[in-house]
Amino acid sequence: MLQKIKNIYNEYPRQYWLMITGVVISTAGGSMIWPFLLIYASAKLNMPLSTVATLISINAGTGLLSSFVAGTLADKIGRKVVMNFSLTLNGIAYFFLMRAETYPQFVILMILVGISNPLYQVGADAMLADMIPSEKRTDAYAISRIANNAAFALGPAVGGFLAATSYNLAFYGAATGYLIYSLLLFFLAHETLEKLKGPTNQTESGQAQSQDGYANVFRDKGFMLFVSMMSIGLIAPSILWILMPVYTKTNFGIPENLYGWIPTTNALMCVFVQYSVTHITRRYKTLPVTAIGMLVYAFGVGSVAMMNGFQGFWLSMVILTFGELIVVPTASKYVADIAPANLRGRYMGVYWLGWGLARTLAPLIGGYLNDAIAPRAIWIGGLVIGLTSVTGLAILSRLPRFHSAPQPDLPPVTR
Repeated sequence: MLQKIKNIYNEYPRQYWLMITGVVISTAGGSMIWPFLLIYASAKLNMPLSTVATLISINAGTGLLSSFVAGTLADKIGRKVVMNFSLTLNGIAYFFLMRAETYPQFVILMILVGISNPLYQVGADAMLADMIPSEKRTDAYAISRIANNAAFALGPAVGGFLAATSYNLAFYGAATGYLIYSLLLFFLAHETLEKLKGPTNQTESGQAQSQDGYANVFRDKGFMLFVSMMSIGLIAPSILWILMPVYTKTNFGIPENLYGWIPTTNALMCVFVQYSVTHITRRYKTLPVTAIGMLVYAFGVGSVAMMNGFQGFWLSMVILTFGELIVVPTASKYVADIAPANLRGRYMGVYWLGWGLARTLAPLIGGYLNDAIAPRAIWIGGLVIGLTSVTGLAILSRLPRFHSAPQPDLPPVTR
């Protein structure tokens, strides 16, 4: 076992493992508070759920613009700079969130968090793709997710306990985690974009200029259809992650220190099951695998409507997590493979734009269904939205142009 771990360690550059270490530290801190943020804000503001949920929409909506900026900056000035800025801004924002008392104050701070999150994600995905060859990327993204979720397994459990005592302790943990990772990255990491700079001749220079900018990304119709279907499908799990903590406490009286074990279960599954799931999914075509994952996502969200207690909500999270294990590494690897090296940051930016759009719409849709129809309508709506994405991805997978898209662990074809 030790030799196997050593072999895996030696397969990847040291900076990759520095990023893994930083993800563990920052995620453990951030996850102490994020699952309970709407509960905290609701108690502070004493407003309807549909109003309080707009904070998450504002946060995610800001991230939409930030995703565009992140892609450009990551391709122009470097991955490390945008990652450092993101981590530092996140740490500062969480420090001040514990002092927010009014809706405008929460809005300002959620905007700051919304700006910072896509910057790190786009920069980190591009940096990983710079360092890791195509045939190893699926496993590299899977290992990153395992590390992220190992930290997330600890964060909500500890954060739920701290929040039941004092939310300030959870906010301090979040701010500290982000700032520590920022310092590690600043002093120990090097910029990977340098490997992609400096075309060797005039022809290459002309090609680079002609491919520069988001216009070329948007002209990739196949990629944009993929992002659109992903964005629609991701509304369903976003609804669950954002609204289920408030839903379970408001309607079933489940406290933070008990609910914390539900996201912890998700994280533990990602730690212990992710690699096995990836070992299976990597053998099959990307889009059909993604469609299956979205189907599981949808069923997990829809199942919440049938649950009445902690065990039922826990089971819904288990179902949803299998969808996550299928979708996320496969989709990230797909984008990394089809993106030209000089546009990799922009492709990642548009891909994460889809995630941001889902997170923007999810609380608005869920809050409206809760207030206008009934709390259980949240989950039925999520199921319907998820099935729409499944249908779209299934159709895309049958189109001729997608049969030539790079498959897991195969070198990308020339586009």
